[in-house]
Amino acid sequence: MRRLNTFSVLFFGGLFLAACGGGEQESADMGDMSDSEDMAAAPASELSCYSTVTMAEAQERPSPLESIEFSVGGHDALLCYGAPSARGRDIMGGLVPFGEPWRMGANEPTTLHLAGPATIQGVAVEPGSYSIYAIPGESEWEIVLNSTHERWGIPIDESVRASDVGSFTVEPESMDESAETLHFSFEPTSAGMGDVIMEWENTRVSFHAHPAM
Repeated sequence: MRRLNTFSVLFFGGLFLAACGGGEQESADMGDMSDSEDMAAAPASELSCYSTVTMAEAQERPSPLESIEFSVGGHDALLCYGAPSARGRDIMGGLVPFGEPWRMGANEPTTLHLAGPATIQGVAVEPGSYSIYAIPGESEWEIVLNSTHERWGIPIDESVRASDVGSFTVEPESMDESAETLHFSFEPTSAGMGDVIMEWENTRVSFHAHPAM
């Protein structure tokens, strides 16, 4: 399985943190985080990952911050997530239960920051920041875009889900090689569009991002 560039966020002078996660609850009690109501477009130089901790604390986390940068329709995009490792545990259907909301990472919500409008697997979104969570199943995953991201990644309860902006379903794929650590990548399919891919353990899911129609 070819793995594209994934890297820790060092974006215009600051390390920022973001993520979503499943049953793993590292640094779980971080206090109540208020939801962000600012969904204004951000110029590319201001796209950044949300953080509840300092750089030093981020480096000490069992699930470190990772991010990927890509472009959708000529506009910059940044996806931020915490990267947990399996460490001998059963992941899909175990640590990550089927049928329950999962933040697709660890720590803070996995978050997609967009400098321009886009369509994510058929869901039209304006410029801004969107947390992403999934409801995994054995043969189908529902992936949800949510308008709040400045919070801790769990619980994904009714108060969080009240801010859902759209969802779509994808089919998980099995991988021959196991991925010890969760990672995201972006695979361009043509100019201005491509697939966001998540791999962990023996599971791969992907969804398409393209310019707003």
